[in-house]
Amino acid sequence: MAGESDLIKELRGMLGAMTAPGINEVERGSIRRYCDAVGNPNPIFTDVEFARSRGHSDVLCPPGFFGWPRGVQSETVEVMGPVFAAVLNAGLLRILDAGDEYEFFLPIHAGDTLSWYIRFHDVNEREGKSGNMVFLTFENTYLNMNGDVVAKSRKTFLARQ
Repeated sequence: MAGESDLIKELRGMLGAMTAPGINEVERGSIRRYCDAVGNPNPIFTDVEFARSRGHSDVLCPPGFFGWPRGVQSETVEVMGPVFAAVLNAGLLRILDAGDEYEFFLPIHAGDTLSWYIRFHDVNEREGKSGNMVFLTFENTYLNMNGDVVAKSRKTFLARQ
């Protein structure tokens, strides 16, 4: 791409960097606590008999909740660290949360074990009123114990001066 900054060229060279898989366990108690915390009263997430009457094997995991990690996944820093270091070294010291988006493919039930990995997915640069802005997107892919992709989430950060 003509006119690309050195920072964007450097970041494009990092695209595709990926963590090793992490493991999340999805259990009923965690689902219930999550629903209580966000005020979601839908019985499909908390009542086993209700969920089974709707054709599910157990309660569903609510959108945006993917259980709890089985252990610490320090490799996330190994993927995200160099990306953010490049941005900071370029003088873009303000890093803001620019949003999340989700895609859901299959239901997640209590009792499922999910594996996941994070990949540096995309980088874009735009001219703003106060200078250049860089958008960094990381994609998290979740797979169930059968190896099926159940969901993807994308987290975008905005870096600027």
